[in-house]
Amino acid sequence: MEQITASLPIEPPSRAKIRSAVETLVIGAVGGLVFQFANLPGGLISGAMIAVGIAAIAGRPLAVPPILTQTVLVLLGISLGSVVSRHLIQQVSAYPLTIGLLALATFCSTFGSSYYLQRIHGWDRTSAFLAGSPGALSQITILAVERGADLPGIAVVQTMRVIILTAALPMVLAIGGVAPAAAPSLTTTIASPFELLILVVASLALSLLLRLAKFPASWMFGAMIASSVLHGAGWVEGGLPNWVRGVALVGIGALIGSRFARMKIKTLAGHINAALGSFAIAIAVSGIFVAIVALTTHVKFSDVIVAFAPGAMDAMLALALTLHIDPIFVGAHHLSRFVFVTIATPGIVHLFGRTQDDVDD
Repeated sequence: MEQITASLPIEPPSRAKIRSAVETLVIGAVGGLVFQFANLPGGLISGAMIAVGIAAIAGRPLAVPPILTQTVLVLLGISLGSVVSRHLIQQVSAYPLTIGLLALATFCSTFGSSYYLQRIHGWDRTSAFLAGSPGALSQITILAVERGADLPGIAVVQTMRVIILTAALPMVLAIGGVAPAAAPSLTTTIASPFELLILVVASLALSLLLRLAKFPASWMFGAMIASSVLHGAGWVEGGLPNWVRGVALVGIGALIGSRFARMKIKTLAGHINAALGSFAIAIAVSGIFVAIVALTTHVKFSDVIVAFAPGAMDAMLALALTLHIDPIFVGAHHLSRFVFVTIATPGIVHLFGRTQDDVDD
């Protein structure tokens, strides 16, 4: 199949797709800048996401094409890796305990949310388990199609969780005084043109290798690892220009908001209560484990909150970047959760997620 695909001519994007991409980015940029000028925490991400989401719900055919998505993820990874220091690397010894607690929190959150969806909203077990699983949306979608689950309902619940967390988490952290309302600059210098070239080439090379190895979130993590090694070893000083980092944050926000372009208002309205209730259960469970970690370790409270937030990995890492939160700690935990969900969810669905149709068969 790959040989056949490779032999086919690559079609250039249509004018409609180009217009859609430009419109998406313009709306996202305007929303992000409005939030940024209003000095709202996480303004570039939240503003872009909310603006694009509103426009998408209103019926605009918004989308971020794959090539732009990959570019944004690589830029985000480079920016995350540029804040690496030997001090942050030395904190890795504290991770096994918190990652173990995260695994337990993930299972409890999944079962709690799925139980709520079954008991209160009458969902079948398969759909409830898949909707309650935090992260790994592509794997969840594949499983939903294979098992004949309620794909629109799952999409609404998963998307609303990411939207609410991305928009509300910076506000909550700022109001609670555990994160600055306006994040300080993450790097004091901009890398030289030659160093920027090294960063980009190394990041793309490692991202492609990880993609070939089917590593999760390969574009972002490949760039993050390459940038981390180069900065941690002292081979590169400084990072991307602030405006490039801003473009990446706006791009992530626009990407999240564009998910609503695939949803009909009737579908969204029909599942909004299930999404909000499921989100409340997931947050309550995560909150318990955040409190346990905060009371038993010396990890910063803001780091724990973002690391344990049941949101999308790319969105939470982008928040870590803009809120000046330890990206290594957050990245290690969200990658671990991704692995947990990817490995465990198929087994959980197989054992516990039989639908009524399965029983009748």
